Amino acid sequence: MQSFTEENYLKIIYHLSQHTAQSVQTNSIAERIQTKAASVTDMMRKLSEKNLVDYRKYQGVKLTEKGRSAAINIVRKHRLWEVFLVEKLNFKWDEVHDIAEELEHINSPELVDRLDEFLAFPKNDPHGDPIPDKNGKFDNDTFIKLSKLKQGDQGIILGVSEHSASFLQHLEKMGLTLGKKLSILDTIDFDGSVELLLENKKINVSREIAKHILVKI
Repeated sequence: MQSFTEENYLKIIYHLSQHTAQSVQTNSIAERIQTKAASVTDMMRKLSEKNLVDYRKYQGVKLTEKGRSAAINIVRKHRLWEVFLVEKLNFKWDEVHDIAEELEHINSPELVDRLDEFLAFPKNDPHGDPIPDKNGKFDNDTFIKLSKLKQGDQGIILGVSEHSASFLQHLEKMGLTLGKKLSILDTIDFDGSVELLLENKKINVSREIAKHILVKI
């Protein structure tokens, strides 16, 4: 069993490793946790002793198979709790992250399995992120960034890559929520913004927003 802090480190290493094929650098972990690099190094040594990470000084860190399994389990719990909070307790999608951060540390496989069953085995959390099954496997849905679509393309919003409350609240105001259908009317070369038809309503989306909205064609 890992401590809360160890679980948080494993989850952060997992998320950072999704964006690189290389080892995750301790400075990147320190920046994400907002702590000193020396503290990260100490934790990497502890996790290495438990065979959860492969840590090499000056070269970075990778999750071992055991560490990856533990990290995916934490991710699974976090995303299932987010679904529960939104669907059953009527929280908004910008309100659930911090609560799920606490609930994800409950160490009861039976509870998590029953939660999964109670929710009818959801495939995605309220932000569109995939939920792994009890064996750690993900569905292979292919998303594309809204900013990559071309004039005439059509799709459905199925996820976001930015989870800050302010961003999600802004999308809510614009009507850019999960499941909404859209069509690309034009892409503006000058500033990278996108003009689209969102369920019969024309709106303009900035490049910064468009690059964080994930669409399935």
